[in-house]
Amino acid sequence: MTLLSALLGFLLLAGRGGAPQAIDLSTYRMVDLTHAYGSRTVYWRTPEHGGTHLDAPLHFAEGNRSADQVPLEQLIAKAVVIDARPQAEKERDYRLTREDVLAFEKAHGRIAAGTIVLLRTGWSRHWPDAKAYLGDDTPGDASKLSFPSYGVDAARLLVEERRVAALGVDTASIDYGRSTDFQVHRVAAAQNVPGLENLTNLDQLPATGALVIALPMKIEGGSGGPLRAVALVAR
Repeated sequence: MTLLSALLGFLLLAGRGGAPQAIDLSTYRMVDLTHAYGSRTVYWRTPEHGGTHLDAPLHFAEGNRSADQVPLEQLIAKAVVIDARPQAEKERDYRLTREDVLAFEKAHGRIAAGTIVLLRTGWSRHWPDAKAYLGDDTPGDASKLSFPSYGVDAARLLVEERRVAALGVDTASIDYGRSTDFQVHRVAAAQNVPGLENLTNLDQLPATGALVIALPMKIEGGSGGPLRAVALVAR
């Protein structure tokens, strides 16, 4: 038995007759088996915000949780995928609206507290072409970036009213590319909600029902960290 099959066997517990049943995380005690990376770790400290990564609340809210302090319950949770591809195809700098979220809920039900919300724009198809993905590839200049993401009103609804666990997106930031004030980051960070950025393969997930496991490198005091994010989807 491979490690992966053993993990899947544990996560997808067999019910009566061998039929899979959903995990109820409340029946488990989560134990963190990882040392935090820090100044005394025998390892060179790596960049925190490259590739698929987590933005910790500390990144935009001094004194809030760092990468090693984000609770596991916010990193292992059921997910919903909001599809904004049609809007993003028409407007490169599209920002998800409150109305978009409410329309999603009308079709799929109210987003439960503790859910990881993933925004699908289709942008990962441009990876790793930096100019196509970011809108501009001028070294050291972020003034011309252009890509879709969350709008502040949608973020407030999700973070403050729905109390979601995390915001994820298949672009470079949970704020849209032309943002200069990073309000979505600030709204999320104020409530200790992390961001999951540069995700991919969101097209392989259903609108509801997937389980996401998004565990960042545990960098002590880090404002973020490289992320290995996976999703479990029922067959």
